Amino acid sequence: MRLVQVMIPAGKRAAVVRALDEEGVDYVVTDETSGREYTAVATFPLPTAAVEPVLERLREAGIDERTYTVIVAAETVISRRFEALEEEYARESDRAEDRISREELQAKAADLASGMRTYVLMTVISAVIATAGLLLNSPATVVGSMVIAPLIGPAMSAAIGTVVDDETMFRRGVRMQVIGVGVAVLSATLFAAALRSLALVPPGLNPLELAEVAERLAPNVLVLAVAIGAGIAGIVSLMTGVSATLVGVMIAVALIPPAAAVGIGIAFGIPRLVVGAGVIVAVNVLSINLSALVVLWYNGYRPQQWFREDDARAALVKRVGVLVVAIALLSVFLGGVTYESYVASTTETDIRNAVGDELAAIDGGMELLELDVQRSGTVPPLSTDRVVVTIGAPPGTTIDGLATRLDEQIEAVTGDRVDVEVRVVTVDRA
Repeated sequence: MRLVQVMIPAGKRAAVVRALDEEGVDYVVTDETSGREYTAVATFPLPTAAVEPVLERLREAGIDERTYTVIVAAETVISRRFEALEEEYARESDRAEDRISREELQAKAADLASGMRTYVLMTVISAVIATAGLLLNSPATVVGSMVIAPLIGPAMSAAIGTVVDDETMFRRGVRMQVIGVGVAVLSATLFAAALRSLALVPPGLNPLELAEVAERLAPNVLVLAVAIGAGIAGIVSLMTGVSATLVGVMIAVALIPPAAAVGIGIAFGIPRLVVGAGVIVAVNVLSINLSALVVLWYNGYRPQQWFREDDARAALVKRVGVLVVAIALLSVFLGGVTYESYVASTTETDIRNAVGDELAAIDGGMELLELDVQRSGTVPPLSTDRVVVTIGAPPGTTIDGLATRLDEQIEAVTGDRVDVEVRVVTVDRA
């Protein structure tokens, strides 16, 4: 629920009172004595869902953006008439009961988009902590970096600016998103390069061997689910007036660790990490904006003036189209990676089964200890070019011709020439 205060200009008092009476709103009107162009102040409580329609009714009565309207959250309203009004709007409204007004939504988005200096500083700190967490292979540190990332505001501002036809808010949101991602990648690159040059990480460290880094190397289509979910959660948290802090962490999940991984890839000279993590960042940014746009428009947010609705709709269609095309193009890469993961998993399973069957046929005492399938190529699906088979065998086991037989079985599975290396470990059990 909300408590609304409206400054009433000279000559508009009767029209405002009549509008509030027609809407069934309880109100208090007090004289305004500052000597300015206002003659009274109207104060009245409203259900959250009633704020926007009542304000629209007051605009028809002469209350526009040149007057002062203050909307604050009210903890409790004790009134049977208010309860009746609340039930009426809950019954008649085709939108969620706790959906906030357009004006509140714009104000919240503006508050979340902090000043540029603070935004850049917090992004740098978040990216540095995320980079440290990735190189430490510490999930807790990576999560901590997300908590302080200030990324929810710009993403939501761009979407809100589009649906309410506020070009200034839209441009600022887009600009801050671009700056945020760029600053995060640059900060991560410089920090990782400094750690490497100062030998503050183990010599010869391969970031791809770290689980926290490796999982950002080969994104699949599930990345879309994370980003779309983050965008929907972010905009719903603003629409309903719920605290956006935790939802901001979700959006940071989609952006900060991948951006830090891009920086690590640049600093350590790993192009495929740069490409893989970079695609994650791009897909997530686009998907978050797309989902926020669609949810806002679906929930009925429109420009204040009805004659600007066509312009807002045209801008929405254009921007949604651009986002969909961009996501579709990047999804080709995601689909390829997903398909490659499936093929690699299937191939390894088939090779493992073929090797196991062959070992059982040769000597029941031999067992497969480890299988390493190495694949290479540029376009998925990659080709299997080397397989390392580690076998455990009892003492005295004859292994003549073993490598040849396993090579035949593995090539039959892959359908290509494969370099097969067989390692035999003597296993003596008491």
